[in-house]
Amino acid sequence: MRIDLSDIISSENKEMSKQAAIEMKAFDSKLGQFPIVKSMPFVLTFTNENNKRLLIRGETEVTIAIPCDRCLEEVDKGFHLRMDKDIDLTGSDDGRGMEESNFMTGTNLDVDQLIFGEILVSWPMKVLCREDCKGICKRCGANLNEAECQCQKTEPDPRMAAIQDIFNQFKEV
Repeated sequence: MRIDLSDIISSENKEMSKQAAIEMKAFDSKLGQFPIVKSMPFVLTFTNENNKRLLIRGETEVTIAIPCDRCLEEVDKGFHLRMDKDIDLTGSDDGRGMEESNFMTGTNLDVDQLIFGEILVSWPMKVLCREDCKGICKRCGANLNEAECQCQKTEPDPRMAAIQDIFNQFKEV
């Protein structure tokens, strides 16, 4: 969703509040595509301070389905996003202007791009379905949280392969 801010940018010391719906259906990044399960309306407040700064404050809740890092089962991860953005309206070289932000195009605010940036910054390093997740079997791919697999649990040391061959020769069939 795009919000036109030309009215507030042109009016000195004006403040405006707005609710915006999040139109993103999935979070697409280099990590993959993750569906957005639930999202709350994005409550935004815009303040023009003396035609020098545009303050953008917002708050929302987003729930994204992310696979567990061990067993790959989907986990609903909630993100409480609270942001404060300060945009320089004077166009001076030392401050961040509107042209430097990826969520502003001219006087239009791209709400989804703003949300995307905040989710990206808040992305967890590791997601687990539960603290004691056993993961998946390296050989057969079975989910070890649901059932034990029939694979051999101990892996022989490859340096002992010659001795293992000797034992296999004398094993009774």
